[in-house]
Amino acid sequence: MNIEDFDFDLPEELIAQTPLKDRAASRLLVLNRDDNSIEHQHFKDIRNYFKAGDCLVLNDTRVLPARLYGVKQDTGAKIEILLLHQQENDTWEVLAKPARKVKEGTTILFGDGKIRATCTGIKEHGGRLLDFEYEGIFYEVLDELGEMPLPPYIKKQLPEKERYQTVYAKEEGSAAAPTAGLHFTNELLDELKEMGVIITFITLHVGLGTFRPVSVDNIDEHTMHAEFYHMTHETADTLTKVKENNGRIISVGTTSTRTLETITRDNNGKFVESSGWTDIFIYPPYEFQAIDGLITNFHLPKSTLIMMVSALADRDSILKAYNEAVQERYRFFSFGDAMLIL
Repeated sequence: MNIEDFDFDLPEELIAQTPLKDRAASRLLVLNRDDNSIEHQHFKDIRNYFKAGDCLVLNDTRVLPARLYGVKQDTGAKIEILLLHQQENDTWEVLAKPARKVKEGTTILFGDGKIRATCTGIKEHGGRLLDFEYEGIFYEVLDELGEMPLPPYIKKQLPEKERYQTVYAKEEGSAAAPTAGLHFTNELLDELKEMGVIITFITLHVGLGTFRPVSVDNIDEHTMHAEFYHMTHETADTLTKVKENNGRIISVGTTSTRTLETITRDNNGKFVESSGWTDIFIYPPYEFQAIDGLITNFHLPKSTLIMMVSALADRDSILKAYNEAVQERYRFFSFGDAMLIL
Protein backbone atom coordinates (compact mmCIF):
# COMPACT_ATOMS: atom_id res chain seq x y z
CA MET A 1 0.00 0.00 0.00
CA ASN A 2 1.05 3.59 -0.55
CA ILE A 3 1.66 6.04 2.27
CA GLU A 4 -0.76 8.48 0.63
CA ASP A 5 -3.56 6.00 1.37
CA PHE A 6 -3.32 7.03 5.02
CA ASP A 7 -3.41 10.79 4.63
CA PHE A 8 -6.15 13.13 5.84
CA ASP A 9 -6.62 16.87 6.29
CA LEU A 10 -6.17 18.07 9.86
CA PRO A 11 -6.47 21.75 10.84
CA GLU A 12 -3.53 22.69 13.05
CA GLU A 13 -5.82 24.20 15.69
CA LEU A 14 -7.20 20.72 16.46
CA ILE A 15 -3.82 19.49 17.72
CA ALA A 16 -4.24 19.50 21.50
CA GLN A 17 -1.51 21.51 23.20
CA THR A 18 -2.47 20.90 26.83
CA PRO A 19 -4.19 18.06 28.68
CA LEU A 20 -7.64 18.49 30.18
CA LYS A 21 -7.74 18.96 33.95
CA ASP A 22 -10.12 16.00 34.26
CA ARG A 23 -8.56 13.04 32.44
CA ALA A 24 -11.89 11.27 31.87
CA ALA A 25 -13.59 14.39 30.47
CA SER A 26 -12.08 13.79 27.02
CA ARG A 27 -14.47 13.06 24.21
CA LEU A 28 -14.84 9.52 22.91
CA LEU A 29 -15.66 8.45 19.36
CA VAL A 30 -16.99 4.88 19.28
CA LEU A 31 -16.60 2.95 16.01
CA ASN A 32 -18.56 -0.30 15.75
CA ARG A 33 -16.94 -2.59 13.20
CA ASP A 34 -20.09 -4.65 12.66
CA ASP A 35 -21.96 -1.87 10.88
CA ASN A 36 -19.36 0.96 10.79
CA SER A 37 -21.67 3.09 12.94
CA ILE A 38 -20.19 6.00 14.88
CA GLU A 39 -21.24 7.33 18.28
CA HIS A 40 -20.04 10.45 20.07
CA GLN A 41 -19.60 10.13 23.84
CA HIS A 42 -17.26 11.21 26.62
CA PHE A 43 -14.48 8.99 27.93
CA LYS A 44 -16.14 8.46 31.30
CA ASP A 45 -19.02 6.80 29.36
CA ILE A 46 -16.68 4.04 28.20
CA ARG A 47 -17.98 1.84 31.00
CA ASN A 48 -21.24 1.53 29.04
CA TYR A 49 -19.41 -0.52 26.40
CA PHE A 50 -18.01 -3.20 28.72
CA LYS A 51 -19.48 -6.16 30.52
CA ALA A 52 -18.32 -8.54 33.24
CA GLY A 53 -15.64 -10.88 31.93
CA ASP A 54 -14.15 -8.39 29.49
CA CYS A 55 -10.48 -7.56 30.01
CA LEU A 56 -8.63 -4.26 29.65
CA VAL A 57 -4.89 -4.55 28.97
CA LEU A 58 -2.91 -1.52 30.10
CA ASN A 59 0.73 -0.62 29.43
CA ASP A 60 2.30 0.23 32.80
CA THR A 61 5.49 1.78 31.39
CA ARG A 62 6.62 4.99 33.05
CA VAL A 63 8.07 7.89 31.05
CA LEU A 64 11.57 9.02 31.90
CA PRO A 65 12.29 12.77 31.98
CA ALA A 66 14.43 11.77 29.05
CA ARG A 67 15.16 15.07 27.31
CA LEU A 68 18.45 16.62 28.38
CA TYR A 69 20.10 19.87 27.29
CA GLY A 70 23.86 20.12 27.50
CA VAL A 71 27.00 21.52 25.91
CA LYS A 72 30.02 19.98 24.22
CA GLN A 73 32.96 19.99 26.60
CA ASP A 74 35.44 21.23 24.02
CA THR A 75 33.45 23.93 22.19
CA GLY A 76 30.46 24.79 24.37
CA ALA A 77 28.09 24.03 21.47
CA LYS A 78 24.54 23.29 22.63
CA ILE A 79 23.41 19.68 22.32
CA GLU A 80 19.99 18.18 23.00
CA ILE A 81 19.55 14.46 23.59
CA LEU A 82 16.61 12.14 24.10
CA LEU A 83 17.25 8.93 26.04
CA LEU A 84 15.76 5.93 24.23
CA HIS A 85 16.82 2.85 26.13
CA GLN A 86 19.55 1.61 28.40
CA GLN A 87 21.88 -0.97 26.88
CA GLU A 88 24.50 -2.16 29.36
CA ASN A 89 25.50 -0.56 32.63
CA ASP A 90 25.54 3.22 31.99
CA THR A 91 25.42 3.07 28.18
CA TRP A 92 22.26 4.44 26.56
CA GLU A 93 21.01 4.72 23.02
CA VAL A 94 19.88 8.30 22.45
CA LEU A 95 18.72 10.67 19.77
CA ALA A 96 21.12 13.60 19.47
CA LYS A 97 20.37 17.03 18.01
CA PRO A 98 22.23 18.28 16.07
CA ALA A 99 23.60 14.79 15.52
CA ARG A 100 26.35 15.97 13.16
CA LYS A 101 28.09 17.65 16.12
CA VAL A 102 28.19 14.46 18.17
CA LYS A 103 30.98 12.25 16.87
CA GLU A 104 32.68 9.29 18.53
CA GLY A 105 34.75 10.63 21.42
CA THR A 106 32.60 13.75 21.90
CA THR A 107 31.93 14.53 25.57
CA ILE A 108 28.76 16.39 26.57
CA LEU A 109 28.17 18.08 29.94
CA PHE A 110 24.72 18.37 31.50
CA GLY A 111 23.76 20.43 34.55
CA ASP A 112 27.20 22.05 34.91
CA GLY A 113 28.84 18.66 34.84
CA LYS A 114 26.46 16.74 37.11
CA ILE A 115 26.23 14.34 34.19
CA ARG A 116 29.01 13.68 31.66
CA ALA A 117 28.32 11.62 28.56
CA THR A 118 30.83 10.42 25.98
CA CYS A 119 29.80 9.19 22.53
CA THR A 120 30.97 5.63 21.89
CA GLY A 121 28.95 4.73 18.81
CA ILE A 122 27.00 6.07 15.83
CA LYS A 123 23.50 4.82 14.97
CA GLU A 124 21.25 5.74 12.06
CA HIS A 125 18.70 8.60 12.02
CA GLY A 126 20.56 10.71 14.58
CA GLY A 127 21.03 7.87 17.04
CA ARG A 128 24.11 7.75 19.26
CA LEU A 129 25.49 5.52 22.00
CA LEU A 130 26.55 7.49 25.06
CA ASP A 131 28.44 6.35 28.17
CA PHE A 132 27.24 8.32 31.21
CA GLU A 133 29.19 9.36 34.30
CA TYR A 134 27.49 10.88 37.35
CA GLU A 135 27.45 10.81 41.14
CA GLY A 136 24.59 9.27 43.09
CA ILE A 137 21.57 7.51 41.60
CA PHE A 138 21.10 8.11 37.88
CA TYR A 139 17.31 8.31 37.91
CA GLU A 140 17.37 10.85 40.74
CA VAL A 141 19.85 13.05 38.85
CA LEU A 142 17.80 12.61 35.68
CA ASP A 143 14.63 13.65 37.51
CA GLU A 144 16.41 16.85 38.55
CA LEU A 145 17.89 17.76 35.15
CA GLY A 146 15.64 16.12 32.59
CA GLU A 147 12.45 17.29 30.91
CA MET A 148 9.48 15.23 29.78
CA PRO A 149 9.99 14.32 26.09
CA LEU A 150 6.82 15.84 24.69
CA PRO A 151 6.21 15.29 20.97
CA PRO A 152 7.42 18.06 18.62
CA TYR A 153 3.87 19.14 17.72
CA ILE A 154 3.26 20.22 21.34
CA LYS A 155 4.61 23.74 21.65
CA LYS A 156 3.61 24.52 25.26
CA GLN A 157 5.49 23.52 28.40
CA LEU A 158 3.87 20.97 30.68
CA PRO A 159 3.52 22.44 34.19
CA GLU A 160 3.20 19.06 35.93
CA LYS A 161 5.37 16.11 34.86
CA GLU A 162 2.84 13.60 36.21
CA ARG A 163 0.23 14.74 33.69
CA TYR A 164 2.29 13.01 31.00
CA GLN A 165 2.12 9.76 32.98
CA THR A 166 -0.77 7.33 33.25
CA VAL A 167 -2.18 6.96 36.77
CA TYR A 168 -0.88 3.37 36.76
CA ALA A 169 2.61 4.08 35.38
CA LYS A 170 5.12 1.89 37.17
CA GLU A 171 8.01 0.47 35.10
CA GLU A 172 10.64 3.13 34.31
CA GLY A 173 11.91 3.17 30.74
CA SER A 174 9.76 4.97 28.16
CA ALA A 175 10.73 7.84 25.89
CA ALA A 176 7.03 8.71 25.44
CA ALA A 177 3.74 8.06 27.18
CA PRO A 178 1.26 5.39 26.06
CA THR A 179 -1.21 8.20 25.53
CA ALA A 180 -4.45 6.21 25.22
CA GLY A 181 -4.05 5.43 28.91
CA LEU A 182 -3.88 9.10 29.91
CA HIS A 183 -7.71 9.23 29.92
CA PHE A 184 -8.12 6.79 32.78
CA THR A 185 -8.54 7.87 36.39
CA ASN A 186 -8.23 5.58 39.40
CA GLU A 187 -11.93 6.14 40.04
CA LEU A 188 -12.91 5.01 36.53
CA LEU A 189 -10.70 1.93 36.79
CA ASP A 190 -12.33 1.08 40.14
CA GLU A 191 -15.79 1.43 38.60
CA LEU A 192 -14.83 -0.95 35.80
CA LYS A 193 -13.48 -3.48 38.30
CA GLU A 194 -16.74 -3.29 40.29
CA MET A 195 -18.60 -4.10 37.05
CA GLY A 196 -16.54 -7.28 36.72
CA VAL A 197 -14.15 -5.98 34.07
CA ILE A 198 -10.71 -7.55 34.49
CA ILE A 199 -7.75 -5.15 34.54
CA THR A 200 -4.29 -6.49 33.70
CA PHE A 201 -0.94 -5.04 32.69
CA ILE A 202 1.87 -5.51 30.20
CA THR A 203 4.98 -3.37 29.69
CA LEU A 204 6.29 -1.89 26.46
CA HIS A 205 8.88 0.87 26.67
CA VAL A 206 8.11 3.34 23.90
CA GLY A 207 11.23 4.18 21.92
CA LEU A 208 12.47 5.52 18.62
CA GLY A 209 9.59 4.06 16.61
CA THR A 210 7.29 6.70 18.06
CA PHE A 211 9.45 9.51 16.70
CA ARG A 212 10.44 8.04 13.39
CA PRO A 213 8.22 9.01 10.42
CA VAL A 214 7.52 6.72 7.50
CA SER A 215 9.97 7.90 4.84
CA VAL A 216 9.08 5.49 2.02
CA ASP A 217 6.17 5.64 -0.42
CA ASN A 218 5.53 1.89 -0.31
CA ILE A 219 4.79 1.07 3.34
CA ASP A 220 5.93 -2.55 2.80
CA GLU A 221 9.46 -1.14 2.79
CA HIS A 222 9.20 0.58 6.19
CA THR A 223 11.12 -0.95 9.10
CA MET A 224 10.03 -0.39 12.70
CA HIS A 225 12.56 0.30 15.43
CA ALA A 226 12.55 -2.44 18.07
CA GLU A 227 11.07 -1.74 21.52
CA PHE A 228 11.36 -3.77 24.72
CA TYR A 229 8.29 -5.55 26.09
CA HIS A 230 7.44 -7.84 29.00
CA MET A 231 4.42 -9.93 29.95
CA THR A 232 4.24 -11.73 33.30
CA HIS A 233 2.99 -15.27 33.83
CA GLU A 234 0.07 -13.81 35.79
CA THR A 235 -1.04 -11.62 32.88
CA ALA A 236 -0.63 -14.45 30.36
CA ASP A 237 -2.74 -16.73 32.55
CA THR A 238 -5.40 -14.04 32.98
CA LEU A 239 -5.69 -13.43 29.23
CA THR A 240 -5.85 -17.15 28.50
CA LYS A 241 -8.75 -17.55 30.92
CA VAL A 242 -10.56 -14.53 29.44
CA LYS A 243 -10.40 -16.11 26.00
CA GLU A 244 -11.55 -19.49 27.36
CA ASN A 245 -14.57 -17.78 28.95
CA ASN A 246 -15.43 -15.90 25.74
CA GLY A 247 -14.58 -12.52 27.23
CA ARG A 248 -13.27 -9.73 25.06
CA ILE A 249 -9.69 -8.48 25.26
CA ILE A 250 -9.56 -4.72 24.77
CA SER A 251 -6.08 -3.25 24.48
CA VAL A 252 -5.48 0.25 25.74
CA GLY A 253 -3.28 1.86 23.13
CA THR A 254 -1.22 0.77 20.18
CA THR A 255 1.70 -0.14 22.47
CA SER A 256 -0.37 -2.74 24.31
CA THR A 257 -1.60 -4.00 20.94
CA ARG A 258 1.91 -4.41 19.53
CA THR A 259 2.94 -6.37 22.62
CA LEU A 260 -0.06 -8.70 22.62
CA GLU A 261 0.12 -9.35 18.88
CA THR A 262 3.86 -10.00 19.04
CA ILE A 263 3.46 -12.59 21.78
CA THR A 264 0.55 -14.44 20.13
CA ARG A 265 2.28 -14.31 16.74
CA ASP A 266 5.41 -15.91 18.20
CA ASN A 267 3.57 -18.53 20.28
CA ASN A 268 0.98 -20.04 17.94
CA GLY A 269 -1.79 -17.72 19.09
CA LYS A 270 -1.19 -18.33 22.81
CA PHE A 271 -0.46 -15.93 25.65
CA VAL A 272 2.75 -16.87 27.47
CA GLU A 273 5.12 -15.17 29.87
CA SER A 274 7.53 -13.37 27.59
CA SER A 275 10.18 -10.66 27.37
CA GLY A 276 12.03 -9.37 24.35
CA TRP A 277 12.21 -6.81 21.59
CA THR A 278 9.46 -6.28 19.07
CA ASP A 279 9.65 -4.59 15.69
CA ILE A 280 6.19 -5.75 14.59
CA PHE A 281 4.63 -3.45 11.99
CA ILE A 282 0.85 -3.87 11.78
CA TYR A 283 -0.87 -2.52 8.67
CA PRO A 284 -3.61 -3.73 6.30
CA PRO A 285 -4.21 -6.52 5.64
CA TYR A 286 -3.52 -8.09 9.04
CA GLU A 287 -5.35 -10.77 11.01
CA PHE A 288 -5.40 -9.93 14.72
CA GLN A 289 -4.93 -12.91 17.03
CA ALA A 290 -4.89 -11.29 20.47
CA ILE A 291 -7.34 -8.41 20.70
CA ASP A 292 -11.06 -7.89 20.19
CA GLY A 293 -11.07 -4.12 20.49
CA LEU A 294 -8.88 -1.08 20.98
CA ILE A 295 -8.90 2.19 22.90
CA THR A 296 -6.65 4.69 21.17
CA ASN A 297 -6.10 8.38 20.49
CA PHE A 298 -6.32 10.07 17.09
CA HIS A 299 -3.04 9.70 15.23
CA LEU A 300 -0.90 11.63 12.79
CA PRO A 301 -1.57 11.41 9.06
CA LYS A 302 0.64 8.85 7.27
CA SER A 303 1.87 7.41 10.60
CA THR A 304 2.39 3.75 11.48
CA LEU A 305 -0.28 4.19 14.15
CA ILE A 306 -3.07 5.17 11.78
CA MET A 307 -1.96 2.21 9.66
CA MET A 308 -2.43 -0.09 12.65
CA VAL A 309 -5.97 1.09 13.42
CA SER A 310 -6.76 0.81 9.71
CA ALA A 311 -5.86 -2.87 9.98
CA LEU A 312 -8.29 -3.40 12.86
CA ALA A 313 -11.15 -1.50 11.25
CA ASP A 314 -10.84 -1.12 7.50
CA ARG A 315 -9.05 1.94 6.12
CA ASP A 316 -12.18 3.54 4.65
CA SER A 317 -14.01 3.27 7.98
CA ILE A 318 -11.09 4.79 9.86
CA LEU A 319 -10.71 7.70 7.46
CA LYS A 320 -14.47 8.32 7.59
CA ALA A 321 -14.31 8.35 11.39
CA TYR A 322 -11.31 10.68 11.34
CA ASN A 323 -13.03 13.07 8.96
CA GLU A 324 -16.09 13.10 11.20
CA ALA A 325 -13.87 13.76 14.21
CA VAL A 326 -12.40 16.76 12.37
CA GLN A 327 -15.89 18.06 11.56
CA GLU A 328 -16.94 17.60 15.20
CA ARG A 329 -13.82 19.44 16.38
CA TYR A 330 -12.26 16.58 18.33
CA ARG A 331 -8.85 17.23 19.85
CA PHE A 332 -6.03 15.23 18.20
CA PHE A 333 -2.81 13.46 19.17
CA SER A 334 -1.18 12.90 22.58
CA PHE A 335 -3.29 15.22 24.74
CA GLY A 336 -6.35 14.85 22.55
CA ASP A 337 -9.57 12.85 22.62
CA ALA A 338 -10.03 9.11 22.35
CA MET A 339 -11.48 6.47 20.09
CA LEU A 340 -12.96 3.08 20.95
CA ILE A 341 -12.99 0.46 18.19
CA LEU A 342 -15.17 -2.57 18.88
